[in-house]
Amino acid sequence: MLYKLYEAQRSLMEPLTDLAASAAKLYANPLSLWGLHPLSQRISAGYDLLHRLGKDYEKPEFGLRTADVDGVDVAIHERVELKKPFCELRRFKRFTDDQATLSKLKGQPAVLIVAPLSGHYATLLRDTVKTMLKDHKVYITDWTNARLVPLSEGDFHLDDYVNYVQEFIRHLQVRYGNCHVMSVCQPTVPVLAAVSLMASRGELTPLSMVMMGGPIDASKSPTKVNNLAMNQSLSWFENHVIYRVPTRFPGAGRKVYPGFLQHSGFVAMNPSNHARSHYDYFQDLIKGDRSSAETHRKFYDEYNAVLDMDAHYYLETIQTVFQDLKLVNGTWDVRGVDGQIEHVRPQDITTTALLSVEGELDDISGSGQTEAVHTICSGVPKTMQEHYEVEGAGHYGIFAGRRWREMVYPKVKAFILRYQAPLLASLSAQAQTPATAEPQVAAQASASSPRRKSSARQKAPPQQT
Repeated sequence: MLYKLYEAQRSLMEPLTDLAASAAKLYANPLSLWGLHPLSQRISAGYDLLHRLGKDYEKPEFGLRTADVDGVDVAIHERVELKKPFCELRRFKRFTDDQATLSKLKGQPAVLIVAPLSGHYATLLRDTVKTMLKDHKVYITDWTNARLVPLSEGDFHLDDYVNYVQEFIRHLQVRYGNCHVMSVCQPTVPVLAAVSLMASRGELTPLSMVMMGGPIDASKSPTKVNNLAMNQSLSWFENHVIYRVPTRFPGAGRKVYPGFLQHSGFVAMNPSNHARSHYDYFQDLIKGDRSSAETHRKFYDEYNAVLDMDAHYYLETIQTVFQDLKLVNGTWDVRGVDGQIEHVRPQDITTTALLSVEGELDDISGSGQTEAVHTICSGVPKTMQEHYEVEGAGHYGIFAGRRWREMVYPKVKAFILRYQAPLLASLSAQAQTPATAEPQVAAQASASSPRRKSSARQKAPPQQT
């Protein structure tokens, strides 16, 4: 019922917000009659703010057209490599006619960035992707708004998330011999489960995992977010935050955790900061500070764009990650695409290097929560494990903004490159042996568990950039 009321309210507000946008332009135009009013600047700013507070925010685009590679601008073509009912695997392919730059691009590591499915779209990691494109072949998981997925596609579970990640990893392994995986916030848990299952089966695992600001062990330094998830019963969440999608959407009837409720939770964590930000925006419009006003718009265009999550996935995440702590307690079982139940054993990972990153001031994933991955991944040699705490960084600062670009990224780049070297040496040696039909590592990647039936296992020619 709440979802229907929200949509009804939004539909009623839409013409009013459109009218506010038009009024803002009229009063801002010095050539119009309204623009001659002595308070026109203030009136225009008020209408503009009213428009932005009431409008509906759609999914933003990544909008990455070029990337800087050592001073050379290379063109970016964004395309969907794999399409699943609840996720698309996007690739940012780089093009250049500069031969020296092209040669450099060919040998760079392939990285799968697993974006969070926790309310915002994958475009929240735009700065992460843009920076990574300087030195890596970049893929990202782009999760679909559950209200757009018809009921005929079935439900989406946390197990499905784990299976998607495995399929995407195999897809990159077949193309490049192997890859690196970076998970930001929520996906650190399912990504670790995916790689653990691959290791337990004897499959080729990624060269490295970079885990950033995620709740591997949510019992350490619990935050407001953790406390809410831990202190309320699962039935409370099911009764208070789960609603069916209204009839006007393709996913009508699907049970979801609505994005607008998640957004309300985001705002409620720091209401005074958001109120101050909107007031500053109002003042910037009055002063004519277009640069500051545009910065505000870009941030809130992203922040206010939210998606619905399938109820099964949401509730299972609450139970598995926050209430039962199944990963650290060793009690997590995952159902594969073939219906078989498999036990998650992080200690079976032995050849994947591990870097954990935490923000000193992170108020979403508390101190020590991500670092806990080193304890449960006991099979990884200590020489292949690193932890980095980013001084002065909050949650978003470890993957976006100045601290990400100047402090975190150099660490991530160096770590990935260190474990990329053996793969390059192996591929180079095989390239000098004509009798070898294809790289052994690629063959190993495609020889995944025979039970798996995945399009990601089909062999494909290596992509060079």
